[in-house]
Amino acid sequence: MNDMTPEDREERRGKLKGLGHARRRVEDARFTQGKGNYIDDINLPGMLFGDFVRSPHAHARITSIDASAALALPGVVAVLTADDLRPLDLHWMPTLAGDKQMVLADGKVLFQGQEVAFVVARDRYVAADAVDLVEVEYEELPVITDPFESLQSDVVLREDLDPEAPGSHGPRRHHNHIFLWEEGDKAATEQAIESSEVVAEEMIYYHRTHPCPLETCGSIASMDKVNGKLTLWGTFQAPHVVRTVASILSGIEEHNIRVISPDIGGGFGNKVGVYPGYVCSIVASIVTGSPVKWVEDRMDNLMATAFARDYWMKGRISATREGRITGLHCHVTADHGAFDACADPTKFPAGFFHICTGSYDIPVAYVAVDGAYTNKAPGGVAYRCSFRVTEAAYMIERMIEVLAIELGMDAAELRAKNFIRKDQFPYQSALGWEYDSGDYHTAWEMALKAVDYQGLRREQAARVEAFRRGETRKLLGIGLTHFTEIVGAGPVKNCDILGMGMFDSCEIRIHPTGSAIVRLGTISQGQGHATTFAQILASEIGIPSDSITVEEGDTDTAPYGLGTYGSRSTPVAGAAAAMAGRKIRAKAQMIAAYLLEVHEDDLEWDVDRFAVKGAPERFKTMAEIAFASYNQAIPGVEPGLEAVSYYDPPNMTYPFGAYICVMEIDVDTGEHEIRQFYALDDCGTRINPMVIEGQVHGGLTEALAIAMGQEIAYDDLGNIKTATLMDFFMPTSWETPTYTTAFTETPSPHHPIGAKGVGESPNVGGVPAFSNAVHDAFRAFGLRHSHMPHDHWRIWKVAHELGLHG
Repeated sequence: MNDMTPEDREERRGKLKGLGHARRRVEDARFTQGKGNYIDDINLPGMLFGDFVRSPHAHARITSIDASAALALPGVVAVLTADDLRPLDLHWMPTLAGDKQMVLADGKVLFQGQEVAFVVARDRYVAADAVDLVEVEYEELPVITDPFESLQSDVVLREDLDPEAPGSHGPRRHHNHIFLWEEGDKAATEQAIESSEVVAEEMIYYHRTHPCPLETCGSIASMDKVNGKLTLWGTFQAPHVVRTVASILSGIEEHNIRVISPDIGGGFGNKVGVYPGYVCSIVASIVTGSPVKWVEDRMDNLMATAFARDYWMKGRISATREGRITGLHCHVTADHGAFDACADPTKFPAGFFHICTGSYDIPVAYVAVDGAYTNKAPGGVAYRCSFRVTEAAYMIERMIEVLAIELGMDAAELRAKNFIRKDQFPYQSALGWEYDSGDYHTAWEMALKAVDYQGLRREQAARVEAFRRGETRKLLGIGLTHFTEIVGAGPVKNCDILGMGMFDSCEIRIHPTGSAIVRLGTISQGQGHATTFAQILASEIGIPSDSITVEEGDTDTAPYGLGTYGSRSTPVAGAAAAMAGRKIRAKAQMIAAYLLEVHEDDLEWDVDRFAVKGAPERFKTMAEIAFASYNQAIPGVEPGLEAVSYYDPPNMTYPFGAYICVMEIDVDTGEHEIRQFYALDDCGTRINPMVIEGQVHGGLTEALAIAMGQEIAYDDLGNIKTATLMDFFMPTSWETPTYTTAFTETPSPHHPIGAKGVGESPNVGGVPAFSNAVHDAFRAFGLRHSHMPHDHWRIWKVAHELGLHG
């Protein structure tokens, strides 16, 4: 067979297992055999164990702390309080949002579960016993768990802040106010809405929930006082950022700090920030001279580790009587808890919420977000979404449904009438984003046809009539969603965290035998990086993906990067990998030209080799070029074959999708059954279809949990009512439906391989699809909107309030 025939090329591409190949995840071989290496698997000689004394109160002044009984317990080494950290100026730490947060309670506590003291012992169980022996006296203070009440109350929550001083994002109008953030043309939007023929208005609450990863947060700090070096292992989604923050806090030179993220059992945004446990383990190691491990339990995780969502969104949307949207106005009251500890880009205190115009060509829009302190745990993480995009998508998709009711129009038709057209891309939104590419109408039509949308509507109408005749007690809901996400943070020109631009990086070293090691500034928590990054490079440099090893998570070896969250791995680090691969290929071309005794311009790239134009039988494979780079003196070319790329993307990427959920609801019990869920995603160039499908299935299941029951709930005294998995809904295989997945492929024009990212999309689009299905089931009986989560009790209550139990 001629080496340059199409058949031969396809055979060689198949051996590479590059872009588009459904390559099995290489990580799974060890994970499925229990060979993962997690924080709690790491044990060091002489290691001590830390545990926290936590506040039972949501708001109280600390009048005394007595640790004498705990210190008398055999095996207890130390008990740290804010008084011990104060001389080191470590009793407070900066948050990623520009606020500051107590490491250990300083004078008062602001939420239930707040860290009050850190017990260090020789045994984990002794540490837990000693926690119960620390006596803390509290003077209870008024508790505020409602952000609207907080912004009106005389009770000062953050006594450390000057009420007259501005915050990190400008003026504060109340002592419990954090910021006001605005985007868009307010005057033009209000004028458009006031002059429109139809206006729909609704308050939409996206409840507080929690990522609840399988592995809770933890760290191990080991200070080598002889060499002045600190090694920190932890569940870090951004290890380089943690190293920088650790250096700022400790005063240790950054090059003397090594941060290692081993295997991480799920992150979902929960492990981006810096927690008091990390700081306390470092301080304890410095004080004791021994390694100190801290791992939170499940209740700690649900009570005190960063929450997600908690947005009250007042929306107003206007349209012509024919259904053309003319304006969108949204005011958000954001509950940030006791400290503003969101991991958002510095310029965007509400993240990318201003993607709330969604997939629609809305001429004018305005959004304002008020941040408020309350007596709840801090956080506001991007729970499997890119910086508040899920809240934005939920808001606009619910407002579209409400507008459809106001217009008396089919919601699918209303969406199609207002989609951004394919010929409008790149599209400038009313709130400042430049959407890169899309073909929304094609995706929407595919989705409607796949589920037989018109047939479902006929069935739904027949079901309503049968219900009214008393022939059935089950209603049918059709949940429609078309979402556009914004991922790939991001361009240094507008995205940074604590002043560090959100670029990312890749370093490639090709060995003489033609294999390669690749190191990146990201860290996988289950996304399959070791599989997919190797596939990107297989296509770029012509080395089989099975011969490429991917390493992440060690700051001593990986180039500086901003980590993995917000679906930025492929859009940013994946681009860095592709660009580094192209540097490798450019050098390889010079080497091949020397070996083949031709000019570089006389060569062309062909899958895994450079061949002479017009003489394809003369070629050098990448394996041959790699060997030559180490053993031949090539004029003007350094030995070796290595490259580093730091990639600063010119723009975000904008994946989108069309989701349809078909749900049956029993009005007498509130129970639901998901009969069908169709999910069409467009993530640009598809790297590994099998990995994409796994990401979609996982994200949809998290969306199911959020929409249908997952909630962090508080009583009036600030007690958490859902702090165990007995009360916090985690779907099992019993509750999880079967998903049908599909795709269109609209490459991003500015990404080196056209990829957009997909890991967050199913959560972004799934939540409104599930929620809209519930609302749609009751639409014929007058339901306009009800708050999530839609558990059985709340669904039953909706039916009852609509008079359907009579």
